[in-house]
Amino acid sequence: MRFEHWFYTIPLRLRSLFRRNHLGAELDEELRDHIDRQIEDNLARGMSPEEARLAALRKFGNPALLRDQTRATWNWNGLEQFARDARIGIRTLSRTPGFAIIAILVTALGVGACVSLFTVVRGVLLRPLPFPESDRLLTLYERNTPTAGGADFPYNVVSGGVYDAWNKENTTFSSIAIVRGDQVDLSASGGQLPERLDSGTVSWNLFQTLGVSPVLGRGFGARDDSLAANGTVVLSWSLWKRRFGGDPAILDHTIYIDAKPYTVIGVMPEWFEFPDSTTQLWRPVYHEIPSATMSNPEDHKFRAVGRLKSGMTASEAIANLSMISRRVHDAHLDLPFVAAAATSRPLLDHMVGDVKRPLYVMLAATGCLLLIACLNVANLLVARSASRRKEFAIRAALGGGRIRLLRGHLMESFLLEAAGGAAGLLLALGAITWLVHTRQNMSRVGSIHIDGVIAAFTLGVILLCALFSGLISGFNADDKQVLGALHESSRGHSAGSGRARLRKALLALEVGLTVVLLMGAGLLVRSYQRLRSTNLGCATENVLTMRINLPGARYKLPGPAPASFYEALLERVRALPGVEAAAFVTGVPGQGYLGDDGFTIAEHPPLPQGKGNLAIFRWADPGFFAAMGIPILRGRTFGDDQKLDHANEVVISDSFAKQFFPSEHPIGKHLRVTDRKQPSVIVGVVGDTRFSIGEPPQPMQYYPLFAGETNNGTLVIRTGRDVEQLALPVQRIIQRMDHDLPVSDVLTMNQLVGKSTLDQSFDAALLGGFAVLSLLLAAAGLFGVLSYIVAQRSGEIGIRIALGAQREQVLGLMLADGLSPALIGLLLGLAAGAAVMQSIKAMLYETQPLDPEIFAAVAVLLIASAALACVVPAWRASRLDPMRVLRME
Repeated sequence: MRFEHWFYTIPLRLRSLFRRNHLGAELDEELRDHIDRQIEDNLARGMSPEEARLAALRKFGNPALLRDQTRATWNWNGLEQFARDARIGIRTLSRTPGFAIIAILVTALGVGACVSLFTVVRGVLLRPLPFPESDRLLTLYERNTPTAGGADFPYNVVSGGVYDAWNKENTTFSSIAIVRGDQVDLSASGGQLPERLDSGTVSWNLFQTLGVSPVLGRGFGARDDSLAANGTVVLSWSLWKRRFGGDPAILDHTIYIDAKPYTVIGVMPEWFEFPDSTTQLWRPVYHEIPSATMSNPEDHKFRAVGRLKSGMTASEAIANLSMISRRVHDAHLDLPFVAAAATSRPLLDHMVGDVKRPLYVMLAATGCLLLIACLNVANLLVARSASRRKEFAIRAALGGGRIRLLRGHLMESFLLEAAGGAAGLLLALGAITWLVHTRQNMSRVGSIHIDGVIAAFTLGVILLCALFSGLISGFNADDKQVLGALHESSRGHSAGSGRARLRKALLALEVGLTVVLLMGAGLLVRSYQRLRSTNLGCATENVLTMRINLPGARYKLPGPAPASFYEALLERVRALPGVEAAAFVTGVPGQGYLGDDGFTIAEHPPLPQGKGNLAIFRWADPGFFAAMGIPILRGRTFGDDQKLDHANEVVISDSFAKQFFPSEHPIGKHLRVTDRKQPSVIVGVVGDTRFSIGEPPQPMQYYPLFAGETNNGTLVIRTGRDVEQLALPVQRIIQRMDHDLPVSDVLTMNQLVGKSTLDQSFDAALLGGFAVLSLLLAAAGLFGVLSYIVAQRSGEIGIRIALGAQREQVLGLMLADGLSPALIGLLLGLAAGAAVMQSIKAMLYETQPLDPEIFAAVAVLLIASAALACVVPAWRASRLDPMRVLRME
């Protein structure tokens, strides 16, 4: 087509969108002008007026046809046709508002769930990190080989000595930085109370490695990152806004962290979250940690992040780091815990942690729920098309083609899905807002929001659902069935048997998907129940815990100040009315790993070079075991004289004794810990406890708290009842002892366990919710299918009853007809679930993916729900009056 034609028609098409009536009037006037001119020419030739008019029309042609042909060159025929179909569809749906509302609600549930989970998955897993060239950022680890007392650690954190070697000798990274998560005390100021904060202790080049700069002030420089430098700190955006009112004058202002002065030099962007979403401030690592620790190649404390040089691959970089690690290892063969290799993961994988699999599982579950919703809508449309068979037959008889009728089905489906999708998008927005506020500790939670991509995804979901539902109902109404409806009774069974079979097939698929969701939810709930009922090895009822961190500036280590504080605190707390026991320990059961230490056994032969023993390390006061209900199996607890330099006793756990003293009595043996000068004698063996609720008991070694070598830990208070009432009195005691000392994590043991199982609880509840929704949809589908079958077969049922069939027989026949798709779907779902459940095996705790009890419970629940859904329409069928039905026929 020539350019001139486009140049002429495109402006006309654009004008027709907004000035359609005006263009039509102009066209009519132009046509009349041409005819009038021709009439004038004919009159000039001597024709009569009537002859002139007829001759002009013969020469000019049919004005109506010319008008349509002209309009076709600049009209938007497709758009007009779409608008016309939409108007007809809206008018048709408005005649059955109940049907439309149900279809829209079902669609809204499916679309809302799917869109909300996709938004979370995209924000957490699919959206790139907000750092320049984030694909070049790797999290680096040391790979420790098995030792005599340990295991293989493929992703172990990095020691200061190895980091120093990597940083100086590597040739594949443009920079490598380290970070360690800590908790610090921010002193009271400006009328505000002291506060316990999560912080990051980082190498000075961390921000440069990530490619981010403060929005206010500056980041760290090399001169800030040394013991001799003045203390400097960079604040998070949230801390700056919340604590300091967003005042720019905070720069160069001095604040006190752990009772030491720090100068604020910068504020990070609002979106910046590293290493965790809860991190509130950052300090330079070499300024905070002694040189001996930073040069130690076996003291693993840090996360390392590296930025690859341009053109380098991760495998090349790790090979380079592994060569360096091997040289460090070979130079320290006398140290058993120096790694000999390195490994890595993309920084994104490290930051999302363990949420990757659960999120994909939940996304798959919402996909199943969406498909169930689509199947339900398709079933509704098939049933509705059956009730409109005569209407479609009349349309076909009047010339309506198959494509035109199919277009009508698709338009109605699109209108329903569009309305449901809009409502679903609103539901998704509410769900995401709720999730962001309730799960603020989730990794990358700040990246979860609805944007253009999510809107496009929602539109795509709506179109797919509309095509799926519309095509199923549209193709089900073929020409022969439509035209045959003119010769059939509206109640004839033969006319509805094909649709009944289709609806049963759709329903069987719907039930199968529901069974898969029920199985997954059942397994996760069973796993969570077993996780929560796990015995930690200690008392959990009426036990209160609170974390305390003594600032090193006022409580020097090692020294008498921390020991004196703990001793005085326990004495005052134990004197409170209602307190049955109080103790202090660096970590209670279920609170986390919190560190380990290597040791040797004096009475055993020396281990081979490069081998070592490793066990979890705790400082505890003598009353800890009694306060927590941990049984002393052999020996005793620490003596009263175990203070400061006289502390030379150790208590071990039962698993420690079994692993390291399998065939001998451990009492009286001596342990020499790597960081302690003198050996300690084993005086007792206590019951095992779990450092995490989902982990098996590990060997533990307990040392006297009053040795004065730790400045942080957990205060434990046990009472007969209402232990929460003691939280405020205990905190008042602490404030009187040190007014600038904050207390954090004030939790009962049951709350602590609940906090540690929050992810499992959330996953089980969410998948359970999806399963319940799918079960309700499936039950509604069963009810609708059987009601439809009863309506279609009412004449047959009336004849059966009239010929002597018992009503119980009719009831059984209808129940069998309704339950057959449920049974087929159950079998399909159980078979599919047996394969699919293997994918969630890693999310289960002491629960097998093929748990027969769960399979049986799902089958019973499904059959019971199906029977309840079918019993009402089946009962109605059995109560039909044959005379009334036959008269209607």
